[in-house]
Amino acid sequence: MGEKILVTGGTGYIGSHTVVELINEGFEVVIIDDLSNSSVDILDHIEKIVGTRPQFYQFDLCDQARLNDFFKKESDIKGIIHFAASKAVGESVIKPLLYYRNNITSLLNLMDCMQSHQINNLVFSSSCTVYGQPDELPVSERTPFKPAQSPYGNTKQICEEILRDVAQANQQYRLTALRYFNPVGAHPSGLIGELPTGTPNNLVPFITQTVAGLRDSLKVFGTDYDTPDGTAVRDYIHVVDLAKAHVITVNRLLNKKQNQGYEFFNLGTGNGYSVKQVIDAFEKSTGVSVKYTLADRRPGDIERIYANTKFANDVLGWKAELGLEEMMSSAWEWQKRTLS
Repeated sequence: MGEKILVTGGTGYIGSHTVVELINEGFEVVIIDDLSNSSVDILDHIEKIVGTRPQFYQFDLCDQARLNDFFKKESDIKGIIHFAASKAVGESVIKPLLYYRNNITSLLNLMDCMQSHQINNLVFSSSCTVYGQPDELPVSERTPFKPAQSPYGNTKQICEEILRDVAQANQQYRLTALRYFNPVGAHPSGLIGELPTGTPNNLVPFITQTVAGLRDSLKVFGTDYDTPDGTAVRDYIHVVDLAKAHVITVNRLLNKKQNQGYEFFNLGTGNGYSVKQVIDAFEKSTGVSVKYTLADRRPGDIERIYANTKFANDVLGWKAELGLEEMMSSAWEWQKRTLS
């Protein structure tokens, strides 16, 4: 086995896909997840895909004592990918304290343990929400942060500021934030995908659950935005493309190709699609119609955002390869498998 990587939130949506890609690249993977938004069954599915079952620890990263004990036991970890966080924009508006406590405390605890155990390499799961509603599109890494539109977005801004300050104060660290745009789709095996607990907060699982008959209809939030068809525009990226970017970034950190300090990259396709365009792509790629109703805007949602990905393309040597219809068809195949 190769070097050992800790993946927090590794049974979650993006985490599980990244674990698969890490194992495929020869890494040994250890997962910490509290299973608050995932299932332990995902470990079985990962094992079916790659033939190896990652080590798994179930606890909350906000439990500092448990985390310290973990690092005493797993003393040979060379790098960390930190996904574990509360992640729903709408929920964060209703439960801000939950989001500030979970997302910021977990990172602080992790950084304390990194310092205590001389672990210098971290990839942080950030988000395009750090940009707020930008003045100009596409968004590049030089685009200044605007005020966050939600507590979730604000936690990502704060966490990135923490990483920047820690890197400035401690020269040994190599810390990278990857700012995702909108991850969708599922693994081509159909064995792992996005399976939110309760009512989905993201568009694509709401589409697939509606078509599967689990929801009465899809609500399209906001039809009066300043966009071509009035619905919100996002940059959707296939989760497998996203997972591969994490492996490239980990390799870059471990091979010391990143200078010591803090870096950040946008991960998207560079294309903006409206909610209606996503529905159309789903219907075209699957041959199944989507029942939807129109609703008012949701608090915390921004109007439109999409990425300039040149920096990630040039520096990481990474580029998104899978298109919107592939994202939709893979999401539907995953949803159908969960029903069988």
